[in-house]
Amino acid sequence: MNRKRWSAAIAILLAVAMSLTACGPKKAEEVTKVRIGEVTRSIFYAPEYVAIAKGFFKEQGLEVDLTTTSGGDKTMTTLLSGGIDVALVGSETSIYVQQQGSGDPVINFAQLTQTDGTFLVARKPQSGAFDWNTLKGKTFLGQRKGGMPQMAGEFTLKKHGINPQKDLNLIQNVDFANIPSAFASGTGEYVQLFEPQATVIEKEGKGYVIASFGVESGKLPYTVFMAKKSFIDKNSNTIQKFTNAIQKAQNWVQSASVDEITDTITPFFQDTDKQIISGVVKRYKDQGSFATDGIIDEQEWNNLQDVMQAAGELKQRADYKTLVNNQFAEKAKQSVK
Repeated sequence: MNRKRWSAAIAILLAVAMSLTACGPKKAEEVTKVRIGEVTRSIFYAPEYVAIAKGFFKEQGLEVDLTTTSGGDKTMTTLLSGGIDVALVGSETSIYVQQQGSGDPVINFAQLTQTDGTFLVARKPQSGAFDWNTLKGKTFLGQRKGGMPQMAGEFTLKKHGINPQKDLNLIQNVDFANIPSAFASGTGEYVQLFEPQATVIEKEGKGYVIASFGVESGKLPYTVFMAKKSFIDKNSNTIQKFTNAIQKAQNWVQSASVDEITDTITPFFQDTDKQIISGVVKRYKDQGSFATDGIIDEQEWNNLQDVMQAAGELKQRADYKTLVNNQFAEKAKQSVK
């Protein structure tokens, strides 16, 4: 083969190689990993699971590693020690951290739920409108002292003229995980329960949901995504992408049917009957527990502190602008459709 033919052959091979390279797979875009610690696994957090299941985090170039860090204290300890990047937990925990004098405050940046998630369950069915004064003199199985459910519960009782410590036989020494079984086995005449335990108790005919502490205590920044200020300062782009994904999930939950939401989140609750999941989703959706956006309203923040103050758990009121950063949620609300 002469030089001209060699040159032509090489030119053809180079052209083919370039063509194959152009048609080949593109280099994958960089993916950022975010470690989330949720305070418990709960249907109450449906939009979080929607964001994962629907791929909204992936759309933002994020890979989330979700773990359940069981309990507010453990969740905050894990966050402060660097075991997770973002915590999903009650806003009151960020205030507790500040009260302890942390030099790296925990900042609330995207709200997920906007009411308390517990319900008042009675051992016997109630006829007609429920009168809160019925509780006076009764044995009430309450939530752990210092936790948001207990504070919202006591706030509601006081609103109805009931002193929890004086007007009730108040039981608060049962571990959170054991409260439903304690009531089912005969402890207490009334109990404050999260879902799906409240619905399970109803299905078993061992109790009846008669009131919602979420409705009674009003809107609160009840469960919020938060991170250390140092992490947010160094990873503001990641926090924005994270908040965008949550906003898209919140939009979807607002427009989706109960059945659609149930189908999407059921894989996260494999040990829970699908009918129960559906009933819980409907109950929370109907009472507006799922926040429509991540913005933490100042009035809601003040309501949270009123609840904490009434429970005697607030040393001094925490400055809204110090512990809340709405810039990511506001941008997500404007840009995410």
